[in-house]
Amino acid sequence: MEPGRAGWVLLLLLLPALGAAAPGEFDPYRVLGVGRSSSQADIKKAYKRLAREWHPDKNKDPGAEDKFIQISKAYEILSNEEKRANFDRYGDAGESQGFSQQQHRQFHRFHDGFYFDESFFHFPFNSERRDTSDEKYLLHFSHYINEIVPDSFKKPYLIKITSDWCFSCIHIEPVWKEVAQELEALGAGIGVVHAGYERRLAHHLGAHSTPTLLGLINGKITFFHNAVVRENLRQFVENLLPGNLVEKITDKNYIRFLSDWRKDNKPHVLLFDHMPVVPLLYKLTAFAYRDYLSFGYVYVGLRGTEELSSQYNINVYTPTMMVFKEHIDRPADVVQAREMKKQLIDDFLSQNKFLMVARLTSQRLFQELCPVKKSHRQRKHCVVLLTGEGEKFAEAYEAFLTFAVANTKDTLKFVHVYSDRQPEFADALLMDEEKYHGRSAVVILERRNNAGKIAYKALEEAWQGSKEDNFILLDLLDQLRTDPSLLSSETVVADLNDELAPMFLIRWFYSTLDYISDCWDSLFHSNWREMMPLLSLLFSALFILFGTVIVQAFSDSSDTRDAPPSGKEETATKTEKNDASFSKESNSRIPKKGFVEVTELTDINYTSNLVRLRPGHMNVVLILSNSTKTPLLQKFALEVYTFTGSSSLHFSFLSLDKHREWLEYLLEFAQDAAPIPNQYDKHFLERDYTGYVLALNGHKKYFCLFKPHRSGDEGGTLGSCEDYDALQHTEARGKSSCSPGSKSIKNKLHKLSFWMERLLEGSLQRFYIPSWPALD
Repeated sequence: MEPGRAGWVLLLLLLPALGAAAPGEFDPYRVLGVGRSSSQADIKKAYKRLAREWHPDKNKDPGAEDKFIQISKAYEILSNEEKRANFDRYGDAGESQGFSQQQHRQFHRFHDGFYFDESFFHFPFNSERRDTSDEKYLLHFSHYINEIVPDSFKKPYLIKITSDWCFSCIHIEPVWKEVAQELEALGAGIGVVHAGYERRLAHHLGAHSTPTLLGLINGKITFFHNAVVRENLRQFVENLLPGNLVEKITDKNYIRFLSDWRKDNKPHVLLFDHMPVVPLLYKLTAFAYRDYLSFGYVYVGLRGTEELSSQYNINVYTPTMMVFKEHIDRPADVVQAREMKKQLIDDFLSQNKFLMVARLTSQRLFQELCPVKKSHRQRKHCVVLLTGEGEKFAEAYEAFLTFAVANTKDTLKFVHVYSDRQPEFADALLMDEEKYHGRSAVVILERRNNAGKIAYKALEEAWQGSKEDNFILLDLLDQLRTDPSLLSSETVVADLNDELAPMFLIRWFYSTLDYISDCWDSLFHSNWREMMPLLSLLFSALFILFGTVIVQAFSDSSDTRDAPPSGKEETATKTEKNDASFSKESNSRIPKKGFVEVTELTDINYTSNLVRLRPGHMNVVLILSNSTKTPLLQKFALEVYTFTGSSSLHFSFLSLDKHREWLEYLLEFAQDAAPIPNQYDKHFLERDYTGYVLALNGHKKYFCLFKPHRSGDEGGTLGSCEDYDALQHTEARGKSSCSPGSKSIKNKLHKLSFWMERLLEGSLQRFYIPSWPALD
């Protein structure tokens, strides 16, 4: 026998022995006391029983803590189908359980069909030869959800999904490296996902093979399907951007473009360059600053731009960027450079994001221009002109603008408000005084907190823009520098209306277009397994539609047999309808029912009450236990009763004794609001979540969290015991308990009604999740 062949035979004889020694001593099945064919329900039942028995706080045995750790580790392996399959095949219960299952399936093919694992020979293939330049772009699931997705509303991302033993990944590596460096310098985001180590994220992105390239913008994913070359990748990223970011400007339309500052309340930026197409750097910049600035591009080599270049004395050989504000005859700021770098443009635009006297058109703009004071040294004041629209108020506005330009300071911001568009804001400051009716007024204010509290002082007389008015305002501002107590009046202002928000029909139209585009892309580029949910939804809709038509046809035919109503009945019916419409218009917040309908959220109604909840609907869920069920439900009904008139709100309760794991999984995505310790710490079975309330949006996959009121915050309310039977509209059974225990339990839901108000306003923090977990 040849020496080489003898070596292979000896190696093959040793393989069974090596395989037998591989599993090690830790056996999760033996630890939990279940068989290898046990179901997930049996495994979970065994885990809960053993966890209660060996919990270190309840079991004083010296080895209880080690036993409890083993039980937790065994359940972690067997509750995950992928890790369980790895253990069943390879007996691996160590750290490699976190790696991809494909990593165990990749073998080298040798001679007569023999396969050898890479880890057996330790060949330095992908792990050592992989380009380390990708390491700074690596993404993890939490990082992607919490940072990358929100950041995609400011810049597009190009993401690569790769893995070990991917020969195509090595093939595209040179092109990827070049394009990634180039796009990152222009302002695009770059990300890399290793499917072996971040399987959850790869699955969330919809990547079922490697390599996969995709784009992310505004939270929406688009897959790349062309050849991986530099030009295609650049064009792919450029196509992700909206088409109306930059307007082509010539002699014919530049006056109209620059004059639109009155309509969109933004400065306008012009880039003069000799490139026939808009540079990608400029498009990416326009996308990043689209909420603050409007962008135009002037191709100086094009016939029809001579007047424009001459008007602003443009050097046609050097790229020039100008920002225009209230005066279109001259730029407010200019920058020129032979090479426009991203950092240079960012510095230039960040200093010119607002008009000299911007109009407060939304609460977001108010918060940016007039921030809350953070310390006594960092005081920033806003000088607000409350005026109207039209030629009648033009003179007062122009005088205020001239005053603002002459008194620009870091501590002062000059803004104006249309009183008829923001009536609540104007009434809070002017107190509806007669002397300001039909006239302009000036108010100096300082925001004290985010809840709307401000300190302010209004000029004694209406603002006419005269020299006397200018002197009075200038004198007040000088006094304010040394005497902050000059702002002696205080009030609370409501959030401003969003004047420039698109109409509902327009938002609905664009959302429909996006959905149709996604379906079209999925139809041509996705496999049938991915299309099954869409097809199932389509056939279900068709079935319901035709079923409704058939039922309606039969009901109409039966209705025609009935005699028409008499004249008195018709009159009574019309009267009832009129009364009903009047009551609906008079008070839309009156509940439609005389009781609060609260259902238990279980595995039976979980899909219909949450997962498939209609768009715009929310389920408000109270967390309770068996011992706190009655008092919490009574208090919950009292707090939410006034909100039951809304057909988009549903009310449920969830048993903490049955579904603790489901709740803790959800709260992991709300770490800022409800920090959750490690799942396997010694207190994980005793944490009290009773009184938590979650508003769940099943369609958009997010929730808002209400944490229970802490006892002692408001001593005047803690001693009271609400009488649930006192309200005639409720259907209470029995009397409310007024024991000290029920008082403290009920006080957990103190101020829930205020939280519900903020929920309907849309001002609560939202916590997004990738998908709804199963409710076992």
